[in-house]
Amino acid sequence: MDLARDLIRLYGFSEEQIRIVFTGLRPGEKLYEELLADDETTTRTPHPKLRIAQARGVPNHFLDELLPWLMQHRVLADDEVRRDLRRWVPEYQTTMSPALTSVPPLRVGSTN
Repeated sequence: MDLARDLIRLYGFSEEQIRIVFTGLRPGEKLYEELLADDETTTRTPHPKLRIAQARGVPNHFLDELLPWLMQHRVLADDEVRRDLRRWVPEYQTTMSPALTSVPPLRVGSTN
């Protein structure tokens, strides 16, 4: 809300001129963001509120195997992409959720 209000104000409008409408999640939007993968850790810093992420290492041959997959000229089927993503990104999980319905776009600047 603060960001929306600030943007409205910075563009020279008031909240009476531009309504803020809550429309819900759109397909692909996340409810939360995972900052670290399961096998990643953090390291302390001199500041108590700052940490340094320690990403997991990758084998030396990883890029040599990944590049040919990325450079292939054929279009992969969705199930092939999902299968291969599990190989390249261990944290990748397929989600079989019901199809999301479309939400009309938010019209910024509209007074309707």
